[in-house]
Amino acid sequence: MKVFKKKGELTHFQILAEIARGEPHLRQKDIADKLGITVQAVSENIKNLVDEGFVETGMGRSKYKITKRGIEKVKTEAANLRKYADNVLETMNTYKSVWPAIARQKLKPGEKVWLEMENGTLYATKEKKSAYAEVLNEATTGEDVALIKLGGTIELKPGSVIILKLPTINQGGSRACDLEKIISIYEKGSDNRRFDRVGEMGTVSRAVTEKLDIKADFEFATPDATLAAAKRGLNVLVFAVGKMTNSITRKLDSEGVNYVIKDVTKSE
Repeated sequence: MKVFKKKGELTHFQILAEIARGEPHLRQKDIADKLGITVQAVSENIKNLVDEGFVETGMGRSKYKITKRGIEKVKTEAANLRKYADNVLETMNTYKSVWPAIARQKLKPGEKVWLEMENGTLYATKEKKSAYAEVLNEATTGEDVALIKLGGTIELKPGSVIILKLPTINQGGSRACDLEKIISIYEKGSDNRRFDRVGEMGTVSRAVTEKLDIKADFEFATPDATLAAAKRGLNVLVFAVGKMTNSITRKLDSEGVNYVIKDVTKSE
């Protein structure tokens, strides 16, 4: 389909469309600002349009006026552009958004399945839930399966986050931490279950987790990782040093995720 194949045709079309509006006292600067190009580029394009008979200058109050030939050009190219856009939309409507999940049972293509989230992982099951999808390809139990046509709402209770605020190195670092208090919080967990994920932020945090033999699941992009885990229903314990806690709380506040900050510096 022929749509602005030659260099500059799109710019010509846009300038003609602006002139066709017939606004009084239209200036080259107005067109340049509207199209995001330079005034010099507008001037050169208008000169070409005048030479080709699509635009007239110095007519009445308007500095520029589109000719009958110019009107036909705009109408023809607008129609071609509409056909092209319609074809693109038709193509996009047939595009299938594919989502991965883990199959609870053996699944066949075209089969309707139900969706549930467990420990941050999406599962496809034959047991009826509040969200559903269609199987795209065959999968065995425990295998990854491609899903399309997702619908409904996945039942998911947001997880909770406990942030342990650690002293900075100037405040004593890991040596100033109440290690017994940290172990107690870690073993108690949250919402009557152990923490699903542990994150750390800062060198002091790494020293503390190594002292207590606590394995951290993530240490980079900790605010984002904490938020992502909590939104998937996981309970998260985060070790953060001093004001580093602020970057985590800002991220959680932005998504309305509940959290508790506990200062684990030794009491004097």
